[in-house]
Amino acid sequence: MTLQTDLSDRDRAVLAAVDAGFARAVDDLKALVRIPSVAWDAYDPAHVQASAEAVAALAEGTGVFERVSIERAPIGDTDTLGQPAVLATRAARGGKPSVLLYAHHDVQPWGDEALWTTPPFEPTEIDGRLHGRGASDDKAGVITHIAAVRALAEVLDPEVGIALFIEGEEEHGSRSFKRFLEQYADVLSADVIVVADSDNWSTEVPSLTVALRGNVALNVRLTTLGHASHSGMIGGAVPDAMMAFSKLAASFWDEQGSVAIEGLTEADLDVPEQSEEQLREEAAVLDGVDLVGTGPLLRRLWAKPAATITGVDAPSVPDASNTILPTVRFRLSTRIAPGQSAADAFAAIERHIRAHTPFGAHIEFDSIDLGDPFLVDATGWGATEAKQAMADAWGAEPVEAGIGGSIPFIADLVHQFPAAQILVTGVEDPATMAHSPNESQHLGVLRRAIGAEALLLARAGDRTE
Repeated sequence: MTLQTDLSDRDRAVLAAVDAGFARAVDDLKALVRIPSVAWDAYDPAHVQASAEAVAALAEGTGVFERVSIERAPIGDTDTLGQPAVLATRAARGGKPSVLLYAHHDVQPWGDEALWTTPPFEPTEIDGRLHGRGASDDKAGVITHIAAVRALAEVLDPEVGIALFIEGEEEHGSRSFKRFLEQYADVLSADVIVVADSDNWSTEVPSLTVALRGNVALNVRLTTLGHASHSGMIGGAVPDAMMAFSKLAASFWDEQGSVAIEGLTEADLDVPEQSEEQLREEAAVLDGVDLVGTGPLLRRLWAKPAATITGVDAPSVPDASNTILPTVRFRLSTRIAPGQSAADAFAAIERHIRAHTPFGAHIEFDSIDLGDPFLVDATGWGATEAKQAMADAWGAEPVEAGIGGSIPFIADLVHQFPAAQILVTGVEDPATMAHSPNESQHLGVLRRAIGAEALLLARAGDRTE
């Protein structure tokens, strides 16, 4: 793509409408951030419902959609319904293509509030960033869609078809996502699907995400004894579960910190250069602490597997006693390189665990989550238009980038809508700290992301399918 210095009058008017409506967009984002919409089972579902109602009101307020509703779908083959999602639709006219806009209105739990410099659900502007849980991931994605549609409607009566799908449980595994797609396939079907839930290269340079790692996460329980015992009486002869866990955990990585689980593959991706200094700064790596893995840094993050133990059920240090533990449970979270199915990766992980569990400890698995990786075909007209729109709204050529994270439901989109072009965009940047304390949204990035999406919608309406 090339940076266009001479935009059409229509496109200039669209960007001007984005600027004129930006203060309203920020106010709307603040209102959404104030709702603690955590979809996890232990949290109040009333907040997720309130968040869905707020998003539905915003969609209604655009005046663009012919139908706006809050919907739920069953979780798998059960009768249990998932969390509320917002569905808004406007049919294409005159043979124009249709675009599906996806984001999610649920957020991660906020964790230890003492680690936040501002209250997690009181949106606070500091140095051009809006701080708060969900301010970026992914309520800024929601507002990008809403504000882009508003700006488009300020300039023209859009003929492009637009469907808005704002999910309510992405941070809880998108448990009803597949059934939702099946249930509403007729109104969600689109030529282009924009998933606004990813990253940008920097606050000045946009990205189109073209590679995502998949994920395999599971709980593993190791049991060596029928009950706890005094460590002084039998320690040294009887294997305790923590010892078994420690030895098993150590087998997941080699001496360089690379994943050592046989059967997990790597992807053959070309990656841009990134300096070690930049990564250390972005990740807040302490002085004297080495990075792990081998090869170019971005290959480690985008094209190789990763393994992390994200939780351990064991007594805390204040509660520690001189006791040999009979059982330990831990959660293993792995990222899978593009090109390998999550099912194949899980099989490899299970083989590794069974082969490396010491002392004949008994093993149980539960809460297994699988998500396939994804490679974007960036050759279609949707990707071409998206990259040009980014260049024009940002004033910088976009980077085709991978990310180390996962968006497992994209595989469901591909399965349900195989002919659709899927574009993974986003509003985050390296300093966003999504999922962490002190999450924030760079407001300049938000403005430019809205502009890029509004231009994409306007230009999609120039096409005839």
